[in-house]
Amino acid sequence: MSGNATAIGMGAVPASLYAIGLMRKDSKMQRTALFAGEALADTVLVQTALKDIARRVKPARYPTSGWFSSKGPPTSYLRGNGSFPSGHSMAAFSVATIVARQYRNHRWVPYVAYGLAAVVGFSRLPLNVHFLSDVFMGGALGYSISRFTVLRQ
Repeated sequence: MSGNATAIGMGAVPASLYAIGLMRKDSKMQRTALFAGEALADTVLVQTALKDIARRVKPARYPTSGWFSSKGPPTSYLRGNGSFPSGHSMAAFSVATIVARQYRNHRWVPYVAYGLAAVVGFSRLPLNVHFLSDVFMGGALGYSISRFTVLRQ
């Protein structure tokens, strides 16, 4: 569950869904893949802006620099550095919400989708890169972006 491997996996979900939809000539699966791709793009924009606004220090640096850093991350803006909110949680829950809403007639799909998203979110805690509130808000924002912006439900 490293940062790059998880990000690649989340990007592979929409691409895989689209490829499978093309092979099976399944327009619903292709539409789901496009919605998931849009949700991922939206979450990247939102999380980059929020991380640059909040500038919350990651837990690994917390004991020496305090809850919020007065200097902020040592890089420029529009880099999405910082802890709040968890971008991995946002992306995972945004894709999970799309898949769960599109395939809600299958009883097991929402459980698997949200279960995998929770695993991604909580995997960030032992790595000491996010606080629990970062993961929780990332999940809530990812759900909200997909449900109310992409799906408009």
